[in-house]
Amino acid sequence: MPADLAAAPLYREVKAALVAGLAAGEWPPGEALPSEARLAGRFGVSIGTLRKAVDELVGERVLVRQQGRGTFVATHGPRRLLFHFFHIVRDDGVKELPQPELLAFERGRAAPAEAERLAIAAGDRVIRIRNLLKLGGEPVVLDAIVLPQALFPDLTEKLFRERDETIYGLYQTRYGINVVRAVERLKARLADRATAKVLGVAVGAPLLQIDRTALTYHDRPVELRTSLVETAGHEYLADLGKTT
Repeated sequence: MPADLAAAPLYREVKAALVAGLAAGEWPPGEALPSEARLAGRFGVSIGTLRKAVDELVGERVLVRQQGRGTFVATHGPRRLLFHFFHIVRDDGVKELPQPELLAFERGRAAPAEAERLAIAAGDRVIRIRNLLKLGGEPVVLDAIVLPQALFPDLTEKLFRERDETIYGLYQTRYGINVVRAVERLKARLADRATAKVLGVAVGAPLLQIDRTALTYHDRPVELRTSLVETAGHEYLADLGKTT
C-alpha cells in the first residue's frame, strides 16, 4: 500500500488500491470486479475489510452492485446522467433527459484561470464547446464546455455531434476517461443580450449560473463547464444522499 496511507484505516488503504486499479484501466467500465474472496486475498485483508472499501465506492457511484451478478464498474448512460449529474427540474419537480443541440465547436488556448482549474499550463490547447439543452422542446440550459485537448486529441465536431451516448459516456468509451464526481459553484446572474436570444428570455432576466469542474480518479480535472439556466420555469435540485 502507499506509504502515505500507513496511518489510514485498513479499508481506506484497500479503497485507494482499488481506485488505483480503476484509474489504470485494470477493470474497464461495465466490467465486473473479481470476487470478494479473490480481492481480499490479493490485498491480504478480510472479506469484511474488502467489503467496506467496496461499499464506499458503491456509495460514491464509482461501482454498482447488481443483485446475484456481482459488482461492476459504473458506466455513463442516460440514467446516471439524470440522477447524478443533471440537476435541473421543472418547478413542479418533474425531471427529464435534456435534448442537446450543438451550437459551436472551436479550438483555442487556455486562459490562466481555466488552466489553473484544469491543472494545465496557461496557453495549452483546449477545445471549446457551446451546447444548448432543451427540456420539453424549450431551451433551458446553455453550456460552455472547456476540455484539455491533450486528453481528447482526436475529438472533432463530427464525433461530438454524432455521438450516440451522453457526453460523459463519450469521454468514457472513446477516451477511457471516467468522470466520477463534479464540483459545482452556483450564483445568480442576469441574461446578457446574446444569452437571452439563445434561451428565449428577456435581456436582464434572472439566470442561474453553475460552474462545474468534472473530475476523474485521483481528483484529476478533465472538464470545465459553465451552465446558464432559465429560471422562470425551472430550478436546481440536489437530492443529497440519494443512492439511485
